[in-house]
Amino acid sequence: MEKDNSKQDFEQELHEHFAFDIDSGQEPLRIDKFLMNRIENATRNKIQKAAKEGSIRVNEQVVKSSYKVKKDDKIRILFTHPPYENLLTPEEIYLNIEYEDDSIIIVNKKSGMVVHPGHGNYSGTLINALLYHFENLPNNSSNRPGLVHRIDKDTSGLLVIAKTEKSMTFLAKQFFKKSVEREYYALVWGDLKDDEGEINAPIGRNPKNRLQMIVYEDLEGGKEAITNYKVIERFGYVTLISCRLKTGRTHQIRVHMKYLGHTIFNDERYGGDKILKGTVYSKYKQFVDNCFKLLPRQALHAKTLGFIHPKTKEKLSFDTEVPDDMTSVIDKWRLYSKHKNL
Repeated sequence: MEKDNSKQDFEQELHEHFAFDIDSGQEPLRIDKFLMNRIENATRNKIQKAAKEGSIRVNEQVVKSSYKVKKDDKIRILFTHPPYENLLTPEEIYLNIEYEDDSIIIVNKKSGMVVHPGHGNYSGTLINALLYHFENLPNNSSNRPGLVHRIDKDTSGLLVIAKTEKSMTFLAKQFFKKSVEREYYALVWGDLKDDEGEINAPIGRNPKNRLQMIVYEDLEGGKEAITNYKVIERFGYVTLISCRLKTGRTHQIRVHMKYLGHTIFNDERYGGDKILKGTVYSKYKQFVDNCFKLLPRQALHAKTLGFIHPKTKEKLSFDTEVPDDMTSVIDKWRLYSKHKNL
């Protein structure tokens, strides 16, 4: 009887870190491969270690890493420690604050900074920095202090942070109503056919790789996503564009530009880190490789942000310069295209 009680106590100490319900279209696949496609920064070694420790369960039974996932399975990953993203620690990290009052903060996020803690990124995030610099930030519905929206780790640019509950509610409504103005600058592969256009294509998770989003033919597979783009400057093999978001889906611009056939320059997750346009000459390859080294991330910057202030009800607009890593590559392409008469 005592043994059962101790087992029960142990079970109660376990914390769920991930859960997946397998849909009916799933082909049999080893669980370690399945989880590698669905958990960011997960390696096969980490997954196999978790399996050996009895942390991976399917339909409430402990399974080995060789277990084959099938339709209607329910997968849970449990550990004795709570998810690290729940342990929010203030950290002394510099923030580039463009504007601040008693209701809001405007942050110009540098590339490489994750917005909130998650698997593989438990410190050094924007939220860790915000908790150090500001007290009593309100929690959003996901218990993330001050956060109203987010931008990707390797995207630079502007974010609005709420300092009060009222501000958070007021700003969240504007994002929900799609009235917030957001303009991004992006360097994309190829020479766009039109000077401007609208991409209206639903976006949802890629069932074969959960770390990617893809365009779906209808709203059954994805959610409504609308991006307006405009050419700023053409460099022959690449083009500088501005994108205005009408919706705010995960990876929206990155997915829409790939769908259009113009993947964002050096966007590794969507194939933009390959030479997609240009010549086969080694000097050209060397030129592009040098550009990749100067800009070791996707060429995407959240340049402008406009919304109604929660307290004054006045329209506010913020604009920030394109960062040096991106401008240096744009300058190189400008010189290259002039030299080659592209």
